[in-house]
Order: sequence, then C-alpha cells, then structure tokens
Amino acid sequence: MPRNWRWFATAAAIVVADQAAKWAVLGSFAPGERRALSGFFNLVLVFNKGAAFSFLADAPGWQTPLFVAFSLVAAVIVSVLLLRSPPQPMFCGGLALILGGALGNVIDRLRFGQVVDFLDFHAFGWHWPAFNVADSAITVGAGLLILEGFFHEKRR
Repeated sequence: MPRNWRWFATAAAIVVADQAAKWAVLGSFAPGERRALSGFFNLVLVFNKGAAFSFLADAPGWQTPLFVAFSLVAAVIVSVLLLRSPPQPMFCGGLALILGGALGNVIDRLRFGQVVDFLDFHAFGWHWPAFNVADSAITVGAGLLILEGFFHEKRR
C-alpha cells in the first residue's frame, strides 16, 4: 500500500460526498428549481456544460471531451505526485482535495455531459455562480497548495 494511501481515501471520500449530494439534489429538484434556505443561500439544480464560472458553457459541445481529458490527465499527475511526495499534510491534503473534486466532476461529465451544480450564494446584489462539493474541494485544495508554497518558502 502506498505511503500516502490515506490521501487517496480522502479523495475517494470527496467523490462519495459529492456524488451523494448531487444524487439527493437530482432526486429532489426539477432543473432550475430554487429553494431559499436563508437570505443569502439557496439550493438549486443547474447544469453546467462549461468549466469554472460557466466558462465555455455556450460552446457547441466540443468542450465536454476536452474537460474530461484534461481532468483525467490532471488526476493521473496528482496521483503520481501523491505517490512520490513525502507525507506533508498540507501539500498532500491539497492534492487529495483536488483529485477528489476533479473525479467528482468527471463522473458528471461522463454521465450527463455536464456538471450538476446546486450551491447558490448571494448577498447585497452580488450573486456567485452555482457550484458543488467537488468545486469546493478543488478550491480548498488549491488554497492549501498556495499556503504550503508560502510556508515552504518561509522555511527556506
């Protein structure tokens, strides 16, 4: 078993949490349906054919295979990094979150040709694009890698 096996378990847990949340929303919402949970947060069911912030969502369809291929290549690279890295919690944790998030969204693209988004925040006339658990994991993972880079430089 690889020395960083727990990080692959973390990535798998992200995939399971992401897919379970999407399954619950798909079973409870009609497309476009919105339920307000507070003055700044809704649950919605929207489909995103694009990347982050709906980038390329209006493209005629060529983007889906591109995003799947890009995500799978990224997953392989991240997996190799996890296998070869010393067990540094912030670095490996960030990679694990990115891996789990990337795979969660790849599953959607392979199943539906698009990603299921359902978390919808808004406040003071500002509206953030809907996103999902996988997107959150990727964002937090990237943040951890940035912090690790900052702390690594500081230790030098």
